Amino acid sequence: MDSISVKRSPIKFFLMVFGLSIPIWIIERFVNIKGLPLDIPVMEIFAAFTPLVTACILVGKEEGKGSVKKLLKRIFDFSRIKQKRWYWAIIFLPFLIYLLIYVVMHSMGLSLPEKVNVPLLNVLLLFILFFMGAIAEEVGYMGYAIDPMQARWSALKASFIMGLPWAIWHYPSIIKQGHDLVWIAWGTLGTVAVRILIVWIYNNTGKSLFACILFHTILNVGRILFPKDSTHNLLVDYPDIHYSVIAIMAIIVVFLWGSKTFTHFRFTRKT
Repeated sequence: MDSISVKRSPIKFFLMVFGLSIPIWIIERFVNIKGLPLDIPVMEIFAAFTPLVTACILVGKEEGKGSVKKLLKRIFDFSRIKQKRWYWAIIFLPFLIYLLIYVVMHSMGLSLPEKVNVPLLNVLLLFILFFMGAIAEEVGYMGYAIDPMQARWSALKASFIMGLPWAIWHYPSIIKQGHDLVWIAWGTLGTVAVRILIVWIYNNTGKSLFACILFHTILNVGRILFPKDSTHNLLVDYPDIHYSVIAIMAIIVVFLWGSKTFTHFRFTRKT
């Protein structure tokens, strides 16, 4: 375990994230402003930045103020991605996931719009919005907490231990949107699976925070662009299909790259 991992405390990180979020969730109960994508509560914007704020506070205390700048510089650490082929996974895996969801829904006879008419400017604005949100979350989860967790546990176990509180952290927003316990259960499965995919990308791109942020962003933008009609968002209406496809994708990743580090591809030729 390196010196940075020794200093960092994932437990403190999670407790502080929830501690900073609780007052926001309380205020959220009395604020009913809609209009954001997927009916995300407005106060969720403030809650989204608690991982970033927490990471900066803890890094400044544990490693000094200079380390906070180093942490924030990692937001654009694309130079860490030595194997450029991983951009295919970062950029196109979200599209593959939503294509598979579409195919499953179509095969089940669900009514799906054939065209997606979204102005290019709207896509750009959505990308910027979700990129900022991904920065707010991943600087904390992947920039601060994941390395000490992987130093102690396997990549799979660290992903699960991180993914579960990450999912729980979304519960107030999910409940605010009116979803039931079954929806929450599927959402929890999907959220943990997404964390597995993010850690997989992180470990195979030289621990690039930028890679995680970009993948997270494209995945969220894809949720908005997924075909929907004027009254139904099928990703929301069918969480079992949506999140089970993501979970299956995570299982495939674990099978092919191994649970210990997510970096040893099963079918790599030995020289």
